Amino acid sequence: MPKIVELVLLPNERENQPLILQKAARLAHLKPEQVSHIEVLKSSLDARSRQAVFRVRTEVYGPGEVYVPEPAILDGFKPVDGKKKVVVVGAGPAGYFAALELLELGIKPIVLDRGNDVQLRRRDLRAIQQFGEVNPDSNYCFGEGGAGTYSDGKLYTRSVKRGNVYKSLKLLVEHGAKSDILIEAHPHIGSNKLPGVVQNIRQTILQYGGEVHFAHRVVDFILQDQKIIGVRTEHAGAGASAEWPADAVILATGHSARDIYRLLHAKGILIEPKPFALGVRVEHPQPLIDSIQYKQARREDELPAASYSLVCQVGGRGVFSFCMCPGGLIVPSATAPGEIVVNGMSMSRRDSPFANSGMVTSVEPEDLAPWAKHGVFSAMEFQAEVEQRLFTAGDGSQKGPALRLPDFIAGKLSADLPKSSYIPGLYPAPLYDLLPGFIYKRLRDGLADFGRQMRGFHTQEANVVATESRTSAPVRIPRDPESMMHPQIAGLFPCGEGAGYAGGIISAAMDGQNVARAVARMLA
Repeated sequence: MPKIVELVLLPNERENQPLILQKAARLAHLKPEQVSHIEVLKSSLDARSRQAVFRVRTEVYGPGEVYVPEPAILDGFKPVDGKKKVVVVGAGPAGYFAALELLELGIKPIVLDRGNDVQLRRRDLRAIQQFGEVNPDSNYCFGEGGAGTYSDGKLYTRSVKRGNVYKSLKLLVEHGAKSDILIEAHPHIGSNKLPGVVQNIRQTILQYGGEVHFAHRVVDFILQDQKIIGVRTEHAGAGASAEWPADAVILATGHSARDIYRLLHAKGILIEPKPFALGVRVEHPQPLIDSIQYKQARREDELPAASYSLVCQVGGRGVFSFCMCPGGLIVPSATAPGEIVVNGMSMSRRDSPFANSGMVTSVEPEDLAPWAKHGVFSAMEFQAEVEQRLFTAGDGSQKGPALRLPDFIAGKLSADLPKSSYIPGLYPAPLYDLLPGFIYKRLRDGLADFGRQMRGFHTQEANVVATESRTSAPVRIPRDPESMMHPQIAGLFPCGEGAGYAGGIISAAMDGQNVARAVARMLA
């Protein structure tokens, strides 16, 4: 029977296969020549001590023991007959993984997305980066692959009890991601690699009988006797409308589809306000973060760009880092003209000279008394108002309002700003006045605390850029925990981040798979 052993490797030993063989054999009480195979199960970086090491969990096969690779998940796929059809609204991770699961279950998915495919979407991203032009249907949040495609591709999730994490990761590998993501403790694909993976998922959907349609924005739900029987769309640019009949509808529109929330409300379909988080994005020189985390003047070549995770309590509310991007870039993520929204991303090599992270604080219903007049949209309207206020403070472009980190904490305007990865550019702005008072005060105190947690974090070379506001949906679309259907509308399955049931690529993917299985049970 194979033996499980944990190897402790220095950074320069990680790719030394003869050394790994010797260490694994010794720990398994074998001679190197007796080892028939070493399977890596998990790898994690441990930088708690002055010398960073990799802890690698392996399965060591001895004489006569044969390692048999798992069959590909896609080997079990067969073309669907189309007798049962499900409309999937949204081609993000929740929508695409729901579509893959439907195919595996013999049900035809028809995926509709308001944005463009990953190739045409590049043009829309260039427009917002270079010219400040926001396409409300295709941007960093909307389009094939959803928000994750061009905003990093981090795959870490704590939602391990919600579904099969391994299956989601394995499907990504079978569609072109590196197999390393199956073993890394904090797997990452990168914004330069994920578009290719997403395109391959689309080809699988088409190959086995599904459909994928871009530039189709849902403008109405077709209801009959409290049951959804399809959706109506408008084709972006062309203005042509179409109806899509279906046996069920999976609603996986992402956390920024405010028009969908309004449509649900207008149709009398129950939605609920939901807590979310809002704040800023803080950017440091990556070498500084490396030196703090690795406790060395210069990062070893074999070590990855260092990251961090910070959290504290301020006045009974959490302040925490969110979507930390080592070796990354800050990108403009507005989904409508007249708003400033920023997010972070990293390429697969994480080789940018900058590190950035969201720094946000939780926004609860009791924080929103002045917005209570908006009812179920109180959190959403608060979110939009902050984004619009920050835009109005500027020159009408996507330039980011910013302060040096010590000036943000001190509540004073910066005379100038250090270099940044943010392509539209930054300008000094009084964030201490522009952000809501309770948000600013919590962030100020939280960032002060983080400087005590990480010596060197407070530096004049760090920028604080507003606004990091799309951490999660400010609205929840309720569903029955067993059937996963909306409690009022038969056949309507809220799904993913936009429905308030996921946070990140993998948790959204798993939610899509779970919902697809619930659809299959209903249609059985």
